[in-house]
Amino acid sequence: MNQAASMAPKRWLPRSMASRIYLIIFIGLMLAQGLSFAVMFYERYESATTTMLDTVEHEVGTSVAMLDRLPAAERADWLILLRRDNYFFLLGQGQPGMPLATERSRQLVQRIEREVGPGYRVQGDTISMHPERYQVHFTLHDGSALTLEVTPRGVAPIAQWLPIVLVLQLCLLLACTWLAVRLAAHPLAQLAQAAEAMTPTADGPRMSEAGPVEVAKAAIAFNTMQERIARHLKERLHILASISHDLQTPITRMRLRAESLDEGEERPKILRDLHEMEHLVREGVAYARSAHGGAETPVRMDVKAFLESLVFDYQDIGKPVAMADSVKGTSMVRQQALRRVLGNLIDNAIKYGGSAEVSSWRNDEGALCMAVCDRGPGIPDDQLEQVLQPFYRLEGSRNRDTGGAGLGLAIAAQLARAIGGDLRLSNQSGGGLAAVITLP
Repeated sequence: MNQAASMAPKRWLPRSMASRIYLIIFIGLMLAQGLSFAVMFYERYESATTTMLDTVEHEVGTSVAMLDRLPAAERADWLILLRRDNYFFLLGQGQPGMPLATERSRQLVQRIEREVGPGYRVQGDTISMHPERYQVHFTLHDGSALTLEVTPRGVAPIAQWLPIVLVLQLCLLLACTWLAVRLAAHPLAQLAQAAEAMTPTADGPRMSEAGPVEVAKAAIAFNTMQERIARHLKERLHILASISHDLQTPITRMRLRAESLDEGEERPKILRDLHEMEHLVREGVAYARSAHGGAETPVRMDVKAFLESLVFDYQDIGKPVAMADSVKGTSMVRQQALRRVLGNLIDNAIKYGGSAEVSSWRNDEGALCMAVCDRGPGIPDDQLEQVLQPFYRLEGSRNRDTGGAGLGLAIAAQLARAIGGDLRLSNQSGGGLAAVITLP
């Protein structure tokens, strides 16, 4: 077995930590309760059996001694008074049988013999086994025969209500365990939610610092880490925006000087390079600003009308953009930020796929989904996540005419996160790329 297989999680275990703790504690409690019940049952059984044998031993000894002292004519009248649930006396030799077959019957006969003494010549015989029935024969001092017939019954070592109490006890323990596990696992769930909601603008939710000491310390450490990461990201974006903004002025001066040059072979090349530099600077500024897209105030808009307006704007300038099925109704969105996200995706689809198709729907959870699809070459599956990173381009030639600046999809992804949404890329079965935005 290789190392990866040995480190893989057990298939039979639940996926969540809380469920695993529930399962482990439940199995442990069941085993402990079962063991306790078995030990108690055995101890009570042994105790009840011993008590029963002692009681029968003394009662039989007393009864035999009394019958031995009564006149023979009066003995029959006392047999009904000496009758018990599991044994009774008979006058006479009884039935012929075979030797005692069970340990309990032999033990009882030995106890009776020890109790009454050797003068009564005690002897035991098994009459039947299904059900078990045996007789103990006595010879009284006047020579008369006396027989004790025993029909053993099961011993009830525990009260009928005791299993119910054990079940209620187990339910109480499980309820307390569920509460304890919930209290332990809930802060972890909050930690995961807070980590997923982190944004470069540091406006993500903060962990509650109340509760047990360990939870409070973890929450304080996480909040501090979140503030440091947010400060680092904001500083990085600020540096990128500042550099990009400051580069615009010297680039503009260089372009004006290049335009004043005499016509020649180098002039178009210089202007083309300056144009690419301006494009990269604008994209850098746009990427830095996209982290603050969530600052826009949400408005209620008609989704279908919004998408049709966006598609018509592209069609008016001759771009191959089509409208597919669209969900009806209104939704609260940050309209300008969403328009920028869809615009970047449509531009990317036109550039690499030749055309774009826009659609929208609501998923099973009721979230608004918008898709921009094309019929281009698509993206290798192992690079679908990487192309959403800034300055990452599929083409290694660094040719701006084919590879772009590597910021279009990164701006769309970061802006989608800033407005509370999510951007996912996938290859379509019939060819082409599908970019899906999901908004809550």
